[in-house]
Amino acid sequence: MTARRGGLLAAVLGGAGLAISAYLTSVKLAGELPVCGPLKGCEDVALSSYSEILGIPVAVFGAGFSALVLVLALAWWRAGDRRALLATYGLGLFGILFVAYLTYLELFVIHAVCVWCVGYAVTVVAGWIVAAWAVRASGTSGASGASGDTAR
Repeated sequence: MTARRGGLLAAVLGGAGLAISAYLTSVKLAGELPVCGPLKGCEDVALSSYSEILGIPVAVFGAGFSALVLVLALAWWRAGDRRALLATYGLGLFGILFVAYLTYLELFVIHAVCVWCVGYAVTVVAGWIVAAWAVRASGTSGASGASGDTAR
């Protein structure tokens, strides 16, 4: 796999994260609880005070994050724009910190784990790993340029 093709994989992961966060957002805004199937924990997480920041569902922030990752990853893949790759990488670092904090809350404060949240965290971490691999594979030349050759 070339570094540039990693953009397609990152876009797929961003799309999956967007789908998960859109589902969780719609459920929260409808005043319902997410369906967890035979697993338990989603209800406790969704009903906790940590499911919102300043009255805004956390999933809304996740949807915005994933939409931005999706757009950046598509730019990286389609145009070979190294700036989009580096932005995907940097945004991914922020995303990892945020999902790590939310996972900490689930495990040690709420004492419940939401399978949707875990799935979302996997998309964030995997997307960052793809971007980190591509940054390493593409080297440091042309870091400020949009040349497709530097991110292939």
